[in-house]
Amino acid sequence: MADTTATTAGASAQGQALAPAAGGQASAAPSAMNQAFSGMAERVGASLRRGDLGFAMGIVLILVVLIMPLPSWILDISLAMSLTLSVLILMTVVFIKRALEFNSFPVVLLIATLLRLALNLASTRLILTDGHKGTHAAGEVIEAFGSFVMGDNFVIGVIVFAILTLVNFMVITKGSTRIAEVTARFTLDAMPGKQMAIDADLSAGMIDEKQARVRREDLQKEADFFGAMDGASKFVRGDAIAGIIITFINVIGGMIIGMVQNDLTFSQAANMYTRLTVGDGLISQIPALIVSTAAGLMVSKGGLTEPTDKAISGQFTQYPKALGMSSFLAASLAVLPGVPALPFLMLALATGGAAAYVSFQKQEKETKEKELAEVKAKQEVPVQEEPISQAMKMDQVRLELGYGLLSLINNDNRRLTDQIKSLRRALATDMGFVMPAVRIQDNMQLPANSYAIFIKEVEAGRGDLRPNMLLVMDPRGEEISLPGERTREPTFGLPALWIDPSNREEALFRGYTVVDPPTVITTHLTEVVRDNMSELLSYAETQKLLDELDKEHQKLMAEMVPSQITVAGIQRVLQNLLSERISIRDLPTILEGVSEACAITRNVLLISEHVRSRLSRQLSDKGVDDAGIIPIVTLSPEWEQEFSESLTGAGEDRQLAMAPSKLQEFISAVRQNFERFAMQGETPVLLTSPTVRPYVRSIIDRFRPMTVVMSQNEIHPKAKIRTVGQI
Repeated sequence: MADTTATTAGASAQGQALAPAAGGQASAAPSAMNQAFSGMAERVGASLRRGDLGFAMGIVLILVVLIMPLPSWILDISLAMSLTLSVLILMTVVFIKRALEFNSFPVVLLIATLLRLALNLASTRLILTDGHKGTHAAGEVIEAFGSFVMGDNFVIGVIVFAILTLVNFMVITKGSTRIAEVTARFTLDAMPGKQMAIDADLSAGMIDEKQARVRREDLQKEADFFGAMDGASKFVRGDAIAGIIITFINVIGGMIIGMVQNDLTFSQAANMYTRLTVGDGLISQIPALIVSTAAGLMVSKGGLTEPTDKAISGQFTQYPKALGMSSFLAASLAVLPGVPALPFLMLALATGGAAAYVSFQKQEKETKEKELAEVKAKQEVPVQEEPISQAMKMDQVRLELGYGLLSLINNDNRRLTDQIKSLRRALATDMGFVMPAVRIQDNMQLPANSYAIFIKEVEAGRGDLRPNMLLVMDPRGEEISLPGERTREPTFGLPALWIDPSNREEALFRGYTVVDPPTVITTHLTEVVRDNMSELLSYAETQKLLDELDKEHQKLMAEMVPSQITVAGIQRVLQNLLSERISIRDLPTILEGVSEACAITRNVLLISEHVRSRLSRQLSDKGVDDAGIIPIVTLSPEWEQEFSESLTGAGEDRQLAMAPSKLQEFISAVRQNFERFAMQGETPVLLTSPTVRPYVRSIIDRFRPMTVVMSQNEIHPKAKIRTVGQI
């Protein structure tokens, strides 16, 4: 009993170690090799569950069939699979709407052709090897097809096979190949025109960038598909030629082998090998014929956008007169002598009934459409002409882009529109000024990579960009040592360089300032708006700011307006502040200053100067340097006296009347001093007396608008000052 147990365990465990146990029993340890085989099986199963490995394995098996002989029962299964696959291909082609829905068809066509050729070779090997044993030598499928078609006369089978082969080769395959060639050629020739049409629709605003991208991808897929179909159609043609050659090889080679090697008579060899060859040819040519038909349908339905059955039925029933004429012709043939009447009468009734039904449906549809159109015509309100006032409206701020920059407003990563929204919020927080909405539109008159900024329909700025590059500037003012296109930064006119995005890290490592095209536009727009804030603050915006004041400040407004000053007067005061880039966010303090000044004067200029003194803390904080000190350049007493003596008039008519030579001398002195300080890295404030400050500022604003001009009354008592020069 112990010996039997040990033998069985050794046979099943393949080398498993056995050890004698108590009572003569043998105990088997767990087999390491079994575990290894189990793990390998799991890995193979996991690999086969992956689609790519399964597909590769299938291709390898087809190639193996070309080399290794197949048993007849495996050949039967493979031939059934080939026939089923061909029917599946045909049905898929019939039911798809567009050819691109089955754009893997060229690959499927190649695999199906390779599978049929491999099975042809396998069946040829069986026929030539075992054909002398009987018609079952190559499997039951080939035997069944040969017996069913041929019966007892192999000549009939040969004729039927020849007709099927000629139909496939001369009609379907040849026509499909020609259609594929012409379609591929015309598709490639039409690509530039279709691409231009997509670009034109995008420029006209009929489609957005995402839709244009999808249409370009479809266009590229269509060209690739029909180009591949042009080559894939050669597979079908080569398959038909190979089928004819293999058939001749099977018949002639089989008869020679049967008579020479297996001692068969001529009639026996001819009958047996012809029956097998015709059966093999039929089971190969029928799938080939089906796949050829599918290929012909695929290349023929290039312009269809619906399933084939709906397209054909819809177009045949579109003209009931054609059905009526067909019915009349069938009825006429039925009454001819010697012609069987029943088939033609049935066809006449069918087509005539279809013509009557389609005509009735068409007439009913037209009647309903006419009634619906009449109802809509009664309900529709006449289109009113756009009022002239709409055409006269002006855009406060408008940004126009060349067509090459339209991608900046369609870029999902950092859209220009989002940056402009952030700019409006930043201006409201920093300056207390609500920037008007910016209208963005394309302008085909601009160069492709140019943009223009308009303030109240007047151009206020313009620049050129490279949408797919980055702008680099050196804050030290030195030459930029990177490859790129040299240019000028459009906002301040500084030397800059357009570089490839791949050089971004290198530029940052060298300490350069790197900005993208949307940021360039936003920066330029910011400076233009800051320069024109006084013009953009309209009466309506001023009234809106006053209405949005807190309730505790509405009492002051009720006392001031209109007894002391009008809303238009407040607007002018706010405009004077904004023109020198002073924030009006502290509106209650500004209104208090206006109220105090109105008790003394109604002169808006003097009121503005008094308000500036009330904002001394804000103005002083704006002028400090990194050390918290205000660097000051004072106006000499001689120039103070010169300006005071040049003032003429009184009240609203007061103005500066200085000799041009003196003005030129003053401008030269200011320019020399401030340029010297700029080279030293300092931005001082020009300090004057309150009387002449607005007139000094009006002169300096023409050649150095960024220079801050303050009076002694605007320096906060707690501010630290340092005099660095005198003019």
